[in-house]
Amino acid sequence: MSAPTPAQTLILWCLLARHGRAPQGEVVPAVKKADREALAAAGLIAVEKSGRSFVLSVTDRGWHWAGDHLDAALPPAFRVMQDWLARLGVHLGQSGRTLADFIGAPPEPAEPADTAPKKASAKKAPAKTAPAKKASGEKATRSPATKKPGAAALRARIEEAYLALTGGARARAVRLSDVRVQLAEFDRATVDAGLARILKGDKTARLSQLSDPKALTAADREAAYSPAGEPFHLLWIQA
Repeated sequence: MSAPTPAQTLILWCLLARHGRAPQGEVVPAVKKADREALAAAGLIAVEKSGRSFVLSVTDRGWHWAGDHLDAALPPAFRVMQDWLARLGVHLGQSGRTLADFIGAPPEPAEPADTAPKKASAKKAPAKTAPAKKASGEKATRSPATKKPGAAALRARIEEAYLALTGGARARAVRLSDVRVQLAEFDRATVDAGLARILKGDKTARLSQLSDPKALTAADREAAYSPAGEPFHLLWIQA
């Protein structure tokens, strides 16, 4: 694969500044067809047709390339940006964090408020009847809760699952595949929301990667949290 040109490298950084995905019309400077096609041919971006326009997404290969080439040349007019990227490269190298750590997860879309007034029901509520008695020996079953936990409650539940896996110890790496098993009462989206908050800047917890591909199991790949194309496999909670 030939190295991207300075203009193509700038396109990658414009997309990464938007968490790796944006409509082509929102990328400034404007994306030329030749540059878009060259990046797609190199496997650094994916191109989706959306109506009469395109949506560009940085691929896993693109994320890895950018993380390894923070010093890649940019057009002369963007010298200050190149200097800042060089400083970022030094910071990431010293802190041991990744580019995906720095960029973080995309913001969660705000839930629309339910402003429609509720109409009073004209029907009279039926009279309550006594519950039927269970047959002898029949065990009562509890239906799973459908209400999603708040951010603090979910964070506490994640920590509870972590400590259950470490036997109460902290500052140890725990695989997300095991954490998800402990949190089986929640759907994947709920757990991912909790992991996203940790990635955004939790002072006592962090996510990291299993850098050795041979150490990854199918369960690790399935359970990985990949908010911006770069997967995380481990959870750490400090004392």
